[in-house]
Amino acid sequence: MLLFTMVIIWVGDAAAYFVGRSIGKHALAPHLSPKKTWEGTLASVFGSLVVALIFARFMTVPIPHLFVVAAAGNVAGQIGDLLESAYKRSAGVKDSGSLLPGHGGVLDRIDALILAIPVVWYYWLLVYSPKS
Repeated sequence: MLLFTMVIIWVGDAAAYFVGRSIGKHALAPHLSPKKTWEGTLASVFGSLVVALIFARFMTVPIPHLFVVAAAGNVAGQIGDLLESAYKRSAGVKDSGSLLPGHGGVLDRIDALILAIPVVWYYWLLVYSPKS
């Protein structure tokens, strides 16, 4: 499930970036992150659902559960990304560090995972909870 969570976030981020950059017109949260668009957000969720379909071949989790957890994890990841942007804006900085130049800092690499991992984990424990 950890790999699944990481892949839904990575694919979602890539889909959001490319779709938002190419056809994005409607700003998602211009005060927090001016380049994020609704089109990118939808592409991110769609990318996560594609990941769920691919992972369904390798996991014994029913597809409806994978779809729900992929969408919920993706939305949580996008909220985590926006929260980190809000923290940076309130601190008056562009990047959260200089360890990874051009990437906004280490926190920018993990901001989505900070919320996505608990959402996926608790869905797994509380909703799906496979029988042993």
